[in-house]
Parts: sequence; C-alpha cells; structure tokens
Amino acid sequence: MQHGLIQDDPDLTWRILRLLNIYRVFISLLLLTLHLFSAVPQMVGAQHPRLFVAAALALLTFGALNMIAVNRRWPGLQGQLALQLVVDIAVVVTMMHASGGIRSGLGSLLVITVGACSLLLPRRAGALAAAIAALAILGEQGLSQLQGVTSGADYIPAGVLGAILFAIALAGYPIAQRIRETEALAEQRGVDLANLAALNDYIIQNLRESIVVVDGADRIRLINGSAARHLGVYQDNTGTPLAIVSPRLYELVTAWRRRHNGGAQTESAIAAFTGADGSSVINPYFAPIGTSQQGALLIFLEDASLLAEKAQQTKLAALGRLSASIAHEIRNPVGAMSHAGQLLGESPTLSESEKRLTEIIHDNADRVSTIIENALQLSRRDNTRPERLLLKEWLRDFVVDFCSSGQLPPERMKISGDSEEIEVRIDPSHLEQIMSNLCENALKYGCPNGAADNIELRTGRMPRGGRPFLEVADQGQGIDDAHLDRIFEPFFTGKGDGTGLGLFISRELAECNHARLLYHRGRVGGSVFRIVFSDPQRWQNQAVRAM
Repeated sequence: MQHGLIQDDPDLTWRILRLLNIYRVFISLLLLTLHLFSAVPQMVGAQHPRLFVAAALALLTFGALNMIAVNRRWPGLQGQLALQLVVDIAVVVTMMHASGGIRSGLGSLLVITVGACSLLLPRRAGALAAAIAALAILGEQGLSQLQGVTSGADYIPAGVLGAILFAIALAGYPIAQRIRETEALAEQRGVDLANLAALNDYIIQNLRESIVVVDGADRIRLINGSAARHLGVYQDNTGTPLAIVSPRLYELVTAWRRRHNGGAQTESAIAAFTGADGSSVINPYFAPIGTSQQGALLIFLEDASLLAEKAQQTKLAALGRLSASIAHEIRNPVGAMSHAGQLLGESPTLSESEKRLTEIIHDNADRVSTIIENALQLSRRDNTRPERLLLKEWLRDFVVDFCSSGQLPPERMKISGDSEEIEVRIDPSHLEQIMSNLCENALKYGCPNGAADNIELRTGRMPRGGRPFLEVADQGQGIDDAHLDRIFEPFFTGKGDGTGLGLFISRELAECNHARLLYHRGRVGGSVFRIVFSDPQRWQNQAVRAM
C-alpha cells in the first residue's frame, strides 16, 4: 500500500504546511508590490486589475489566517491539504485570468502547490491534484479564448504546464519516499545515540573508578559519583571551574600541564592530596584527550589509603585466623595455670617470696587471657550488625555507663560539638568497644594531672563531604613522632605496658563498619582520635537501590 508523509510522519507534514503558508504570504506581497508599485503598471493584473488585487489579497489573508489553523492543527491533515490545494488553484487561476491568461506565467505558481501535494500524499492522490490543477489551467485558457484575450495557440503552453505538473506529481513520490527513509533513519540514529549516551552516563556514574574530565580551560565537563565523593561534591558541577571544586587538584593539574607541555602524552601521578572526608589519600593520574597537552584532560582519582587497606586486610585476615587458632589452643592451658596459681597462693605455708611469685603467675596469666580474648574478638570482627544511631543520644548513654563501670566522675567527660542531631550507621557494640578503648587510653596516658584533667568528646561533620565524626581528645603530651606510623600496629605499645591490641582492634572494628579511625595532635597539645563515620548519603543511596 502506498503511503505519503501524511500517514508516515504527521509532524513533518505540518511543518511543510507551515512553510507553504509562509510562501503564500511572501508571493502575495510580492505580486501586490509588482502590481501597485512597479515602473511598468501593466506587468501583472493588466486585464482585470481589481480582480487581481482581490485575488492577491485573498491569498495573503488566507496565508496569514491559515498559519493559526496550522499551528493549532485544525481541521486535520487531510482537510488542511484539501483546503490549501483548492484555495491555491482557485486564486492562482484567478490571478492568471486577471493578468491575461497563460501568457502571464503565473500558472507556474501551481508547481509549488502540486509538488507539495505529491510529497505529502500517496502517488494516486498526488496525480489527482496535478490533474485538477491542469484542468483548471485548461479551463481558464478556454474562458480567456472565449473573451478574446488568448488564442488557440495558447493551448500548447497550457498543455505543457499541465504535463509539467503531472511530471512533478510523479517525481514527488520517490522523493517523498527518500525523505521518509531519511527521516526514519535519522530518528532511529537519534534514539540510538540517546540510548548510547544514557548507557555511557550510567556506566561512568556507577564505575568504582573515580573519573573527572576537564576542558582546556580546566572547567569540569564530566564527573562521576565516586569522584564527586572524593571531592566533596554531590550536585552536577558541569561547567564549574576545577579551582572552585578542588583547589588542590587544580594546582596538580596546572603542574602536570606545565611539566608535560610539549612532551609525551603520558599518564602519571605527580602528588597526592587529601580527600574531602579528611581521611583518604588520593593519587591523581592524568591522561590528555587528543593531541594537545593544553586540551581536555582525563583525571583518574585513586584512593591510595583504600589500596593500602586492602593489602593490609589480606595480611590481617591471615593473622586473625592464626591468632584465633592459637588462642583456642592455649586458652585452656592458660586457664589451668591461672587456677593452679590461685590455689597455690591460698596455701598457708607459703613464704612472702613464694606468695609474690604466685601473684606474678596470676597477673601474667590474666594478661595472656586478655590477649587471647582480644585475638578472639579480632577474629569475629566481620560479624557486624549496623544500626542507625543518634550520635549525641548514644554518646550521653555511653558516658553514663563508662563512668559507672570505672567509678569515674561524669564531669571528667565533656560532650561538645554541633547542635544538630547527627545520625550514624554502625554496630553499637563495636562503637562501644572502640570508645571504651579510646577513653581508657585517654585516662591512662592523656591525663598527666590525674583527676584534674578532663576528656572531651566532640561531634560534628567534616567540612567537605559532610561525613559525621566523633573525636576523643585528651590533655596529655601526645604521641611521639617516632611512633606515629606504628600506633595502629598489633602488639605495639609505646609505654611498654598493655597488650598493644587496643588501637589495632579499634581500627579494625571501625573499618568493618565502613568508618575510619584517625589520629592527629590537638591544637593546644594532647592527642585526638577521630572516628569518621560512613557517608550518610552513600547509605541512603544504597537503601534506595535495595528497595
């Protein structure tokens, strides 16, 4: 079955009809100008001037008013086409008659109308439109001959014009078919490109790798979710200068461009910077897009601390399994030794030196038992049950319990920080163990004046990224610089006492809850241990995906 654009692409048909109205307005204005203001007054409309002016004004009025009808898509495509065809044939033939018939050349205006109909209608309908136009031209020629305006010889150009109209009608169909095919192909390509763009955007935004693309002016053109979290950005920053989003990264980009200006297109990390969460160390890698070093740049952001953690976790997993095995094997013998030492110490026949030796046995057996219990806790660190906690509410309860169990005055532990109620997601038992270890260390090592010193517990959010944090600050001397790199190592203790597992286990418990345990010196001295909790926005996004 033959179809025209009117069936296949209504939108394109309405656009063509809109252009036809513009054409009518232009032609009518041009003919009126030629008739009224031409240096040769008899150029058009010489035979019947009033009739010509009336026909030209009718065409102008129809074209102007029909624009409104076309914009409103009234009275429908077929009705609109029939109306325009009838009006064009009637008006053009009238102007031909008013200008002296076929000799005026105005009949050629019907070529546009017939050509449009042949594009928009099926082949038979286009031929019918050409036939109607040809019959109208021949009818006008017959009328002009009867009035003595033209002669019988003018039937030849009239017939030639009719044949031209038929040829245009027949040639219009394959052109219309090609237009339909091109339009359909363009539409399909547009859909394919849109789908491909959406797919690429989805893949890039959900990559674990952090990607930033900047142009030659160092403005952000693309940034995925992972990179946005590293830079502390949560909204679309397309077009934003990199210097505003991350001044440090901008400095590194500038240094890289200066270093590689005119050189080989290499990819390298020249320096690291601290992420927006204040805990991660980011290594940027640069790769130019194109041939120019001053053009667009692809930036990969690698979380160096995460890589180090993964390597450390591999080692610690093996250590945890080994520690658990050893703990299970020596738990019972140590218990027997402790019990035997306790019974021996109760003997009335022991001398003071012998009693001292039994106390040493008992104390060291307790110390070994503590190490065993810590090792077993380490092996069970992955059994997390995270819950949503209101941080300050939980912290107040913790202070009460900690002070009660340690017979400590509550006024020695001060809670401060943001007034807002911060929500975190963590295993409450793990958080309690972490805070107990940190507070016990603060009391033991960070209060040189004893009861005169206080421990401050501070809550808040990181300046960039908005991750919640909880700090334990003391008033001691801080940790020696020589020991800073080892304080989280297992069995390390700078004071020579203790098991050396407290900070190590605390960090492990924090990391298995997607949190970070960090150390830094206080502004006025002392030690500050900071727990940086998981990104609340990340947890919210994961919860939404799970629904």
